[in-house]
Formats: sequence, C-alpha cells, structure tokens
Amino acid sequence: MQTPRKPADSGVDAGQPKRFVFVLLDKFTMLSYASAVECLRIANRMHGDDTYSWTLIGEGGETVTCSAGTTFNLDGDLNDLHRDDVVMLCSGIDVQESTTKKLLAWLRREARKGLTIGGLCTASYTLAKAGLLDGKRATIHWENADSFAEEFDEVDLTKSVFVIDGNRLSTAGGTSSIDLMLKLIANDHGEELANAVADQLIYSSIRTDQDTQRLSIPTRIGVRHPKLSMVIQMMEANIEEPISPSVLAQDVGMSTRQLERLFRRYLNRSPKRYYMEIRLQKARNLLMQTDMSVINVALACGFASPSHFSKCYRAHYDTTPYRERGSKAATYKV
Repeated sequence: MQTPRKPADSGVDAGQPKRFVFVLLDKFTMLSYASAVECLRIANRMHGDDTYSWTLIGEGGETVTCSAGTTFNLDGDLNDLHRDDVVMLCSGIDVQESTTKKLLAWLRREARKGLTIGGLCTASYTLAKAGLLDGKRATIHWENADSFAEEFDEVDLTKSVFVIDGNRLSTAGGTSSIDLMLKLIANDHGEELANAVADQLIYSSIRTDQDTQRLSIPTRIGVRHPKLSMVIQMMEANIEEPISPSVLAQDVGMSTRQLERLFRRYLNRSPKRYYMEIRLQKARNLLMQTDMSVINVALACGFASPSHFSKCYRAHYDTTPYRERGSKAATYKV
C-alpha cells in the first residue's frame, strides 16, 4: 500500500507557509509521524489558510516503509534545505541500522545552517550520533533510554514526553508528537489555535515538557502503596550499584521482614527477585540495542562477574547473554 505524496514546498520566504521537512527512516513509527503531521493539517484548517506546509524526504528519495508495513512515497532525497525549514526525523525500531553515514553527513551539513532539527520517537539516537545533541537536554522512548544513556553521556537525557532545547527538539514517541506540535503551534500562533487543534483531535490532556513519559509506578504495578512505590523507585534509580533489601527497608521506615511481606503480598515475589528482574531487563535492552561488551553490560547492571550475570540471565530468559547478542547480530544481517 502506498500513500499519495504531498507536493513539496519550494522554500520559505516572508509570508510563505512555515515548512516542516519530515525525514522518514526505514521502519519509522507511523503513529509518531501521523500525530505530528495531523496537527499541522488541522492547524491550517482552524487557522483558515495554509500557515504550515510539509514535505517528506528520505535517503534515496523514492519510498520508505514504516514499522507497520505501509510504504510511503517520498517527495525527494536528502537535498539542501532552506534555513527556515524545520526538520523532523522520524524513526522507530532498529534505529541504529537506519542511521547511515550518508544521513549523518547530511544532518551535520544542514545543522551548520542553524536549522531547527527534531527527532520523533527513537530519532534522538540519530541526532545524538551526529553530535547535534551534545550539551543539550533531550528525550527518547523509554525502551531506548538505557542504551542511549550508556552511549551518549554528553547528552542530558530526561524522561520528559518532549524537550525543546534551543533549536533541538525531541520526543519520547507515540502521542508525544502531538504535545510537541501543540507547543510549537502555540509559540507561532498562540494558545487559542493550539487548543482548537487539541479539541479537534479529542486530545483533552495536553502535556508539557515537565510531564514524564512512563506511567507512574502505582499504575504500572497495579498497586497503590506509597512505601512499595518508593522502594521500586529506588531500585530503578540504582541499577549499577544495587542497594541491599535491608537498606531499602530502612530508608522507608520498615524492617526487612516487613518489606519481604509487602513484596510477597502485592507482587508475589521477594524484593531481591523483583530487583533482579529490573536489572536483567536493563541488561537485555543494552544487549539488543548497543555494541557494549557482555562484560560491560554486566557491570552496568550491577553484576560483579560475567559468570554470575550469565547464570542469572539464563535462568530468567532461558538463553545466555552471548546467544542473545548473537541473535541480534543474525537478525540485523537478514
């Protein structure tokens, strides 16, 4: 299935529509892209004229397929842009594979013009790889946050749904594109137009850059117990150097036995087991999304030795870290 192309705007002059250039990477997430472009379409309708225009480009300039399997016709290749264009990279799964040398060189060249450049969903990875987020605040989909933080320590990674830092934009994926675009529309034309767009989208809770992307701990675990939530929050914040259950219990004013009963009652596992699962989940993300050695992954997730890490990993995932890394490489070669 192919989508019809929208004619590309030739440039941005005084009185011309503000042009958004969507750069679609292979396997990009349709929801992130569609959420952004629909905000522009509705803004034009509510504003009464074409205050925004947009064009779709990508490497090769022909077609690109999103992660859902739909193929999009592109308006052009990675060509020179006007300095007033707003660039929006759209990516999704396997963003590392879609981040090519040609794309990185093009991004660096266009960035030197002072363009506003944003990344939707996982595209913050591409921006960071090009060096465009050095010293900047940014966000990325929570599933990619662990690997991103390990690879790009010069970027101030946040958990926000979107971030605007100067002329660099980033979102966490999904419907966070709506929040970012509503903010940009409000900056351009005021809150009234942005709210009108939100109403058309039946989007009743507009989030700001102060809102975090993941559900709260009580919502995620389905339990509203303040001390349990506090302990889990401490666990998630201390992966590389795990805290003992006795210290966790002491920090929330409980005995170790009380903490044990609390976890058994609500989560049907011990605090130690739950903590181990959190660490192993991060380890799996790092194995699948980075080129870190297995030893470094083990250390980053609080395991003192590769052998202990491998034993725990195999018990939980029924495979070894080395085989997991091998399956990733095999998948990428297909």
